[in-house]
Amino acid sequence: MSLKRIYAAAGIMIAGVMLLFALFTSWYTLDESDQAVILTFGKAEETVTDSGLHFKLPWPIQRVEKLARETKSLQFGFKEANGKKELSDETKMITGDENIVLADLVVQWKITDPKKYLFKADNPEEILYDATSASLRSIIGSSKIDDALTSGKAEIEGNVRELLTSLMEKYDVGISILAVKLKDVELPNQEVRSAFTAVTDARETMNTKINEAKKYENQRMNEAEGERAAILSKAKGEKAARLETARGDVAVFNKLYQQYKSSPEVTRERLTIETLEQVLPETEIYIMNDEGNTLKYFPIRPMEKEESKPKPSEKTEGDE
Repeated sequence: MSLKRIYAAAGIMIAGVMLLFALFTSWYTLDESDQAVILTFGKAEETVTDSGLHFKLPWPIQRVEKLARETKSLQFGFKEANGKKELSDETKMITGDENIVLADLVVQWKITDPKKYLFKADNPEEILYDATSASLRSIIGSSKIDDALTSGKAEIEGNVRELLTSLMEKYDVGISILAVKLKDVELPNQEVRSAFTAVTDARETMNTKINEAKKYENQRMNEAEGERAAILSKAKGEKAARLETARGDVAVFNKLYQQYKSSPEVTRERLTIETLEQVLPETEIYIMNDEGNTLKYFPIRPMEKEESKPKPSEKTEGDE
């Protein structure tokens, strides 16, 4: 075999290898959880998010940088290993009322701009970590210890997320914040925790007493309102009754006045006698005539009493 044939065969082999290499490096696949950036001679050209088989120019003309599209978690202030949680010194923070607390959280984030994530900064996740630390310390530093340990956690989470989102938008490294969740906010040692628990219990007792007092106040106010309504209702009833009585008296008076105009003397004597009977119901009445002689005014009651007494000769059923 001549030297020329050997060179030709070697060239064909090299060309075949290069063709196979070009074919092999011209295709790539993406999973549903991946996204990719196509680099042409090291420059970012386009972002691919569709899953499946894709074509590109062979290496070294183009290459692919794959990144995850799924949500990631950043653990700040702690690490979990073998089911145990280990806190770091970064969790120590000072509240707005100058108390020390231990705070740690989890940040849910994802890559939304692969080009910026790859080329805007050397280590975007480190920037995210530092921004998380700054945001949490800023919000804790402006909060009171009671809020950080009790009912103010939700508000602190919201404020941290808002501040962290604004910082990451300012840094513009292709990362978006999805959620911020405080894991634990606690006091640094048992003695301080016990003291704070005692204060919290005292506050709860005070609130309970205040609520009981307000409940009693509302109860008494309702009772007073009920009594007031009853008194007003009774007064209105008495008013109506007295008005009706007055109207009846006026009607009676008008009738008497008509009789009086027709027979003044007779009406006057009759009213006098009726008044005496009402004022002195058990008294025997006598009338004096103009001559000074005394006339007994029909003493009917003594006669009725005499008639109602049993006679000596009469016997009752119980005498036998």
